[in-house]
Amino acid sequence: MALTGESRGAAATLPRWRLVDRVIAAYGVVVALYSATRLHQTGVPLVMAAHLALPALAWLVAHAPPSRTMRVIRAIYPVLLLTALYSAIDVLNRFGAAPTWDAQIQAIDQAIFGMQPSRDWWRAHPSGFWSTVLHAAYLSYYFIITVPVFALLARARSGELDRYLDMVLSTYIVCYLFYLFMPVAGPYYEFARPTGAFVANLPARLVYAALAGGSAFGAAFPSSHVAATVAATIGGWSASRRLGLALAIPTALLAVAVVYCQMHYAFDAMTGVALGGAIAGMVGRLGRTKR
Repeated sequence: MALTGESRGAAATLPRWRLVDRVIAAYGVVVALYSATRLHQTGVPLVMAAHLALPALAWLVAHAPPSRTMRVIRAIYPVLLLTALYSAIDVLNRFGAAPTWDAQIQAIDQAIFGMQPSRDWWRAHPSGFWSTVLHAAYLSYYFIITVPVFALLARARSGELDRYLDMVLSTYIVCYLFYLFMPVAGPYYEFARPTGAFVANLPARLVYAALAGGSAFGAAFPSSHVAATVAATIGGWSASRRLGLALAIPTALLAVAVVYCQMHYAFDAMTGVALGGAIAGMVGRLGRTKR
């Protein structure tokens, strides 16, 4: 039976089991199964229980009655979950005791560049100006990810917002799986950290304070900062050319910053660019196919 205009409008407002909800649910199951092999580690039983709850949470949010409040909750709950999911990685990686793949990533950087860019670049070309600019670009990550959520909420176009969340959250989840199954500590842990005039600026101090308070061990390859901001830029562009352009410059600077400021290996950043672009592209094509 054909739908009338009124019934089609009502159907359009019904809750939907979005890709982002399915990705969160699936990730919860995978991590719970992974945690089951590590129940002897401190904190892992709690991590397992929390991840087992993710499928139920995603289903409840996806199928809650439509309302303005639920629209906001559906938009922000995946972003709010990221911090908790990221912190769980540190627990599963035994707070720095897990074996890592740093030697392999360093070997790749050495083969490509003939040096270790994350360690040698800033030492060969120290610049207080670029340190300030690029540490600030590193901090812009938080705005690049969150600003589009509120901008698209304000536009009241749920399809654009859902597509953005699908792109960004899918990218994060793939990165998080790498961190669990192939942990890489990164140059922040492996090399002597920058000191002196190079970090004598406010953005650098803020970056190091943030890392001291919320860094997860093993979360270097691929760079989720780079991958997620690339996906966010593509997602923002697909909704608004102006929004995409506004995100493009800080995203490009951030991809350079994570290497120059010794947060990630160069190969971490390169893989992040490729991964964020590939996942955003696949999600975009999937959305066009469904439409």
